[in-house]
This record gives sequence, C-alpha cells and structure tokens, in this order.
Amino acid sequence: MTILKNRLFWPAAILVVLLVINAFTSNQFVTVRDGHLFGSLIDILRGSAPLVLVALGMTLVIATGGIDLSVGSVMAISGAVACLLISDLGNQNSVGSVLLIMLVAIGVSLLAGLWNGTLVAIIGIQPIIATLILMVAGRGIAQLITDGQIINVQSGPYATIATGFFLALPVAFLIAVAAVVLITLLTRRTALGLLLESVGGSPTASRLAGIRAKRITVMVYVVSGGFAGLAGLIYSANIKSADSIAAGNLIELDAILAVVIGGTALIGGRFSIAGTVLGAVLIQALGVTVVAIGVPSDATLLFKAVVVVALCLSQSPEFRAKVFGRFKPKPVVRAEATA
Repeated sequence: MTILKNRLFWPAAILVVLLVINAFTSNQFVTVRDGHLFGSLIDILRGSAPLVLVALGMTLVIATGGIDLSVGSVMAISGAVACLLISDLGNQNSVGSVLLIMLVAIGVSLLAGLWNGTLVAIIGIQPIIATLILMVAGRGIAQLITDGQIINVQSGPYATIATGFFLALPVAFLIAVAAVVLITLLTRRTALGLLLESVGGSPTASRLAGIRAKRITVMVYVVSGGFAGLAGLIYSANIKSADSIAAGNLIELDAILAVVIGGTALIGGRFSIAGTVLGAVLIQALGVTVVAIGVPSDATLLFKAVVVVALCLSQSPEFRAKVFGRFKPKPVVRAEATA
C-alpha cells in the first residue's frame, strides 16, 4: 500500500499507540479545569514545546548539510541571562521589563548562533567541531553568568510562557505552533526552502548557480540559536530558575533524533518540517508513556532506545523488504508448451 511507504506513517502510527496507552494508563487523559485543558495529552504537548523549537532550528541547519551541537548550551545561556536580569528587578511582575529581558536573552542567543555560523561558513571549520566549541564553552559561560549558583525567580509574567494558558491551551504549546507556522510559510511558500535544499544537496553547484550559500548557512545557525534561546526561556520559566547544568542537557541528541525520525536527510538536502514536529512530539510522548506504564527509572533510557531502534527499522525500505519479503508467495513459473 502507498500509505505504508510514506516515511511519516510509522512514526504517526507509533505516536497513536503511545497516546492510546496514555489514555488507558493515566487518570486523566484530557479534562477541563477552570476553563483550561489539563491531562497527560496536554502535558505531552506542553512538554514537547522546547524540543519542537530546538528541532526546528536543527532541521534548517541539517538541511544545509550542517549540525548544531550547541543548542543545549545556548538554552542554558538564555535562561541564565533572563533569570539574572529578572532577579535584579525591583518588580519582577512588570510585564514590560520581563518582555524586554526576554528579548535581550534571545538576542544573546542569536549572537551565539551568529558565532557558530561565522565559524562554519566564513572561517570554514567543520560544523560538528565549530558547534562543539560552543557546546563545551557555553555551559561555562552560563555558569559564569550565574556565578555557579541556581538563580530563582518569582515572576508571574515570566512563568506564563511555560505554565500559562491562552484560549484553554498552554502558552508554551502555542509558541511552538507559531514557530512551526512561521518556518513552514518561509520554507514552503517562498524560495527559501529550495535554497536550503540546494545548499545542502550541493554547495558547489549552488554557489555556481549564484546562490549565496555562505549567507544562507550563517542565517540557519542564527535561527537555530534563536529558537534554542526561546526554548531555554520556556525551560527556565517552567522551573522558575536558571540551572546552568541541567538546562538543555542532551537535548541536541533528542533534536537530531526528531529530525531523523521526521525524514530529514542528515547529509543535507531534503527536509520535512511536519516530520520534525511529529518526531519531537513522539519523543516526548514516549517519555511520558514510560513513566505512565511504570518502567523503572534506571531502565527508561534503554526502553526508549529499543523503541527508537524499532521505529528506525520500520522506516527502512530495505529492512521491510528483507523481513516481510520472505513471506510473500513466490510467483508460479509455468513451463512453456513445447511444440
């Protein structure tokens, strides 16, 4: 069947299975309380927001043939800057001041992305090495900002981006939706998507065709840094503090996995925004389901790894052909009649 050959069919099928398991194992899958939606489904949507944002930026970077290992550290820097400045406010509930501080934190994240893009596109360092530099140094920068301490804040407006609701839906989820819509419009309704695929498919050919590959490469790293900074704000607002060590820890691996599950080629070129979002939500749903079914915490990572391996194998046409092909009836060879 044609639908079974679609790369997004198996991730979508596994996500549906996970949601069904949550519906039967959780006390409240979806419920309305004080005019807002609550339950395990809402927890999955809200919890997946930072990963969706990071994975969106990672998709654009990978589409150009690069990689960004620094997104977790950029999250830590963004949260550290925001919480430090908010803690110094005389009135932490001042909406205008908090919004300005959030813009400053995102601006710092954009500069971090610009640093990565400059190293990769202008200086010519391999993306994995260039972003590894900030991955390591970024944690140190975040700890310098917080003086090695966990900075706690009690700001209602700041907490709203992580725990607030708008039109009965979590604000964090709506922020992620807005980002997805924006990137989809830019990459599928303009020539930007084609340019990204051209640069990732063949940088030399795209340069000869007059495409400014270096400028596009710098741009995607800047966007990746901005989305990582926004994800860092949501993370720190959720815990109401800046934890430079835990913020964004290993999220770059989940983001790469979400991109791969969604069908984006790691070698660059073809990419799928819808697939990336599906992969990010699936990873979050898997984490929630593991807790819901009572898997011991020390076996959680192993359980997730087994499920991910099974998913990747199910997406492989070669694997399906080898496993299921042997069950197909062999064609009957009829002997031609002799004269």
